[in-house]
Amino acid sequence: MTQGSTTTHRQAAEQLLDTAVASLGGSRRSGQVEMVRRVADSLSGEKHLLVQAGTGTGKSLAYLIPALHYAVTANKPVVISTATLALQAQIMGRDLPRLLQSVQSKLPRPAEVALVKGRANYLCKQKLAGGFPEDDEDQEALFAAAVEPTGGVTTFEPTSKLGKEVVMLREWAETTSSGDRDDLPVGVTDKAWRQVSVNAVDCLGRRCSMFEECFSELARKDAAEADLVITNHAMLAIDAFEGLEVLPEHDAVIIDEAHELAERVTSAVTAQLSAQMIQAAASSARKHTAISVEGLHAAGTAVEAAFSGVEDGLLTGFRNGSGLNEQQSRAIETALSAARTALSDSKPSGEAEADPGRTTARARLQAVHDVAERMLSSSETADVIWVTRPGTFTPGQGYRPADLTEPPMLYVAPTTVASRLREGLFGTRTAVLTSATLTIGDSFEPVAGSLGLLGQDAPDWEGADVGSPFDYQRQGMLYVAKHLPAPSLKTQDAQRDELAELIEASGGATLALFSSRRAAEQAAEDLRGRLEVPILCQGDATTSALVREFAENEETCLFGTMSLWQGVDVPGRACRLVTIDRIPFPRPDDPLNNARSQEVARAGGNGFMQVAATHAAIRLSQGAGRLIRSTEDKGVLAILDSRFATARYGAFLKRSMPEFWATAKGDVARQALQRLRDG
Repeated sequence: MTQGSTTTHRQAAEQLLDTAVASLGGSRRSGQVEMVRRVADSLSGEKHLLVQAGTGTGKSLAYLIPALHYAVTANKPVVISTATLALQAQIMGRDLPRLLQSVQSKLPRPAEVALVKGRANYLCKQKLAGGFPEDDEDQEALFAAAVEPTGGVTTFEPTSKLGKEVVMLREWAETTSSGDRDDLPVGVTDKAWRQVSVNAVDCLGRRCSMFEECFSELARKDAAEADLVITNHAMLAIDAFEGLEVLPEHDAVIIDEAHELAERVTSAVTAQLSAQMIQAAASSARKHTAISVEGLHAAGTAVEAAFSGVEDGLLTGFRNGSGLNEQQSRAIETALSAARTALSDSKPSGEAEADPGRTTARARLQAVHDVAERMLSSSETADVIWVTRPGTFTPGQGYRPADLTEPPMLYVAPTTVASRLREGLFGTRTAVLTSATLTIGDSFEPVAGSLGLLGQDAPDWEGADVGSPFDYQRQGMLYVAKHLPAPSLKTQDAQRDELAELIEASGGATLALFSSRRAAEQAAEDLRGRLEVPILCQGDATTSALVREFAENEETCLFGTMSLWQGVDVPGRACRLVTIDRIPFPRPDDPLNNARSQEVARAGGNGFMQVAATHAAIRLSQGAGRLIRSTEDKGVLAILDSRFATARYGAFLKRSMPEFWATAKGDVARQALQRLRDG
């Protein structure tokens, strides 16, 4: 656009903001106005923007308004990407409907919006119709046959909670128009949802007999006609890097929760391989094709033998820098060769092209082939390889670490996605990146560098910090439990006692954030038996359903891990206490972060501060941001990790947090919570 049209776009966006604020009963916020201007200028001027907007700025409105105006006036769709399903649900369920109702009449034409998620978030009609025969036994195990007393008609009744959930999902499938898990009236467990959905590997795609009525495909068709397309960082990465065109064509993208972009993209391009995965591909190929699978079975056995007893973590037995020793390399080469042969032998022709079983089998073979090939070429890329074995958590018995004799899962991932983002995202479209935490020590450069926006040939960008309207010193208290021992498995009882006392003082209304799923589940199990307030735990249902229930009942507590550290917006009395169990450093045995720290150290930097401490600082700021969500909110943020007060890096971490009034006295925090509870 020209300079004149840029100015016009900015002015029009400001006027729409005034209309929306007046309609919604809000007040003009200087930071929100500034952000609207900067986003409007970025979109119309086609220049990348990093904009930090503190909690309470109203950043969703501040980017949705200029995005709407740009899309309908330039007739160019804008993609809005978030890191979490919680924020997606907030935008689609609350922010956009209210905004459109207030400004639709002021736009040149009606605006259309659409939501696109990964396939596993939608019901699969093919699976519901029994189109995945390998799952039949699993389905039948959920039900028991029963004969009606009259007529001798055999029916099947659910025999467990899981079976009842599946029955409910099948009934819901008959009435839903979206098939979106987040539209369920009642949440279900992940295990139940897997009975009625498929992942991208198992999806039959265009060969599916129900392709035209597929919920996932219908969502993508809607997106092709939309002005605003709401999606997530993983889908954005798949679209930008994998060439799968899961999103409609667009030349502008707004990335909320942008501090998570590099990690989410890394997760999206991380691949995995295991002996079980190879054997499953062989079994699928044997069942649905006429080919020999002896080579695949032999490859699975070779992979299991090559990695048996190998300790979890980065592989260090380097062969030409790949991370694989000779035996491991030969095993992966065997898997690659076997998968390549099986793909060639199973190539369909005639009626076989439409066979769902063959299509699924070939997709699994292709996955084995591609990951094996990538692992063998890792020495030529920035990829690293590691092994891991998941432990198990059993209610009443606690957590059992993995046994080294168990076959591991192999992972391959890049240590950095900066170059991929620079080429695949910033090189092809205008990007606006926003978050409450885009600066470290008042500088945008650490985040910009991780995204490929620094260095030779980096594209131009601007940074802006529009502040926050909240008076953190008056509205919030930071309580650091300095008296507690440093967190460990041996000290968790003392930490849970402290948490229980705080929850009792608050009368519930607690968002308890944990650095691991295991810690959240164990704490929930323990405190449910000690406290009278309801305690929800992540995994009990969908995140959106849990957050809804948490917001509706003032006494309810919600325990969870990383996806609750951001994107959860529960203003008012329902959330007056936020607790953090420990400083969210990456796990000491996290192989990818270890590889990154080693790279920083080799370059002469401080790997701990640049990787681990920076990671923790961003997440602490996000977690703290859950407490004060409006100018009327008051509450306590409790950090149950004494290292925040005693370690040298504590001051660095504190600079990333809102400037709450601080105390290390537990009785002061509990008295404040009691006043808030009774007030």
